[in-house]
Amino acid sequence: MSNLDERLEKAEGILKKPAFRQNKGLGNEVGYYIFAYPPEEEMSVREWVEYIRHKYDSGAEGFKVVVFDLYDIVIDILTEKGYIDKCYEFEEKRGFDRITKAVGNTLRITAPDSLIISYIRERTPDNAVIFLTGIGKCYPILRSHTVLNNLHQVIDHVPVVMFYPGKYDGQELILFGEIKDDNYYRAFKLVD
Repeated sequence: MSNLDERLEKAEGILKKPAFRQNKGLGNEVGYYIFAYPPEEEMSVREWVEYIRHKYDSGAEGFKVVVFDLYDIVIDILTEKGYIDKCYEFEEKRGFDRITKAVGNTLRITAPDSLIISYIRERTPDNAVIFLTGIGKCYPILRSHTVLNNLHQVIDHVPVVMFYPGKYDGQELILFGEIKDDNYYRAFKLVD
């Protein structure tokens, strides 16, 4: 069994604990967790997330795992607004940096009424565990600290686990093991 397999098995054990799902953490902090993994293990993590989602889909264990792929949410919102083709044209004319900023503004990423945060809030049932995936696929349009900071304001009744392709030492996130984020995080490691 690989180290990743052992960590994923341990993560499932944690999910099943009622205290975890009730956000009874250290100092009554809201349950925000990061599961960092080597980026080259992306496909294994995706398979495991899908397996867990299906396993707990019925709610028979007293909770459901709800998976939100942030990249898919971005595409869904842009498609719903009729902006996908416009985004392609805008990027072609103005460049990647400009489209990144334009998409961020359209999604109101840093605003209290962020479309991504609203999307997640509206689709999260009680007695759920939220899995956030797609962090690497969204970079640099969407940054993990922005999602966590904004989500923290509206989701405090269920635990949130962000699956992060990189490193997390309990304070700093390093995407893909190379891109250091200069923000401090108030999230727990799900497993070491």
